[in-house]
Amino acid sequence: MFAQPDRAGFLPLAQLPALVARLMALGYQCLGPVVEQGAVVMRALESPDDLPRGLQAEQAPGHYRLTSDPHKRYFAWANGPQAIKPLTFAPQESLWRVERDDAGGLQFAAVTPPVARQAIIGVRACDLAALALQDAHFLREGRRDPHYAQRREQLFLVAVQCAVPAATCFCASTGDGPTPTAGYDLALAELADGFVAAAGSDRGEAVLNALNLAPATAQQIEAARQQGQSAAAAQTRSLPSRNLRDSLMNQLEHPRWDDVAARCLACGNCTAVCPTCFCHAEADAPALDGATSRHERIWDSCFVEGHGHLHGFNVRPDIRTRYRQWLTHKLATWHDQFGRSGCVGCGRCIAWCPVGIDLTEEVAALTAGGPP
Repeated sequence: MFAQPDRAGFLPLAQLPALVARLMALGYQCLGPVVEQGAVVMRALESPDDLPRGLQAEQAPGHYRLTSDPHKRYFAWANGPQAIKPLTFAPQESLWRVERDDAGGLQFAAVTPPVARQAIIGVRACDLAALALQDAHFLREGRRDPHYAQRREQLFLVAVQCAVPAATCFCASTGDGPTPTAGYDLALAELADGFVAAAGSDRGEAVLNALNLAPATAQQIEAARQQGQSAAAAQTRSLPSRNLRDSLMNQLEHPRWDDVAARCLACGNCTAVCPTCFCHAEADAPALDGATSRHERIWDSCFVEGHGHLHGFNVRPDIRTRYRQWLTHKLATWHDQFGRSGCVGCGRCIAWCPVGIDLTEEVAALTAGGPP
């Protein structure tokens, strides 16, 4: 984030609304943290002054509760259930439609989604890493997804350093946080009196220049660096390695799979909140009069029974095999597809699991001591 200290500016706390106002003036719909149903989620801001202050999120296995930050910071919460994923890979959308013409023939047409220019304020380093993985899947050469691409191209990302990680965070062990290092337009590190601000793109640099910020001092830059190092050191959960491919694939018959299956509800919460999961199903939605039909894409989960159905049988007939598929794909065979793990250490799957299954605990049990 601060590879070029001479290009970092300092944004006083009172000027944060000016950054939002600038983005709004450029035609962006600004999304920022708001409280909805007891959680921090990203929603459209009505005015530049709508960013809340003084929120923290207490997280533990199966537990998420908002609390107050005594220092009244803007970004003292680690994350909420949402990442960037719903804004690029829509939970449900039409891909194409078909209708009968006057002669009774079928006419097919692609459905182009309406796309707004959106600026997301408060993006975390783990979610930038997850977005890079989503890009690798949806924008890969020869298989570019036009719906994803349209939304992705319109995003302006304002990242923030995580100074207060949740107890469920383990991004330091995956190499994906807590300080943003790439993938953003602007990055902010919140100090007591303002933000060290750095640009990560030409668009971001143009916005910073328009704000006429004073250069960040060496002391401010060092304070931000130390804050990131302290946040990383404060994380109590971790994965034993950034490459668990062979370790997990050698444990496919480990008795721990039965143990976790006895606790897992196969509800799919972990895949819904995971910022990198991209499984989906497709279905047709015909109109009642039979004149038109829409072909829709809907988020799916490898925990759903139907997800494993092939012709005449189910390749994952029970919770044991479904949980094993999720964990081994995420942490092991993802390396074959993308050259790295599919886990960015955000900890959402731990906090939002209704029975409190802890991914780091399961991995530690599966990889301890070699073969079962």
